[in-house]
Amino acid sequence: MKQLTKAEEDIMQILWELKKANVKAIIEQFSEPKPAYNTVSTIVRILENKGFVGYEKEGKGHIYFPLVAKQDYSNQSINKLVDNYFQGSFKSMVSFFVKKNDMNIEDLESVLKEINKKNL
Repeated sequence: MKQLTKAEEDIMQILWELKKANVKAIIEQFSEPKPAYNTVSTIVRILENKGFVGYEKEGKGHIYFPLVAKQDYSNQSINKLVDNYFQGSFKSMVSFFVKKNDMNIEDLESVLKEINKKNL
């Protein structure tokens, strides 16, 4: 699966939330200053070429929808992060966040509970 740029990810986040949308509806989800119609339309076509977005014709326009599930992309992105920055070790990644004080005890306990649920 290909990596997305920040702009592509922003649009995918909107499509994952809306499920289906035309370019105008996508633009409405952005805060000010909103991107130009042509910019969003171009990025959506790039996402289509990358296999992330499909469309159906509606009148003279298109309604776009995600072809890749958010969970699938998230898993791939996390695995790439762990591989590239933590030598493939989730333990190293968690340790990094704990050491940087970005993760408190409650967060760590929550992660441990999720791990324990998965192992049951």
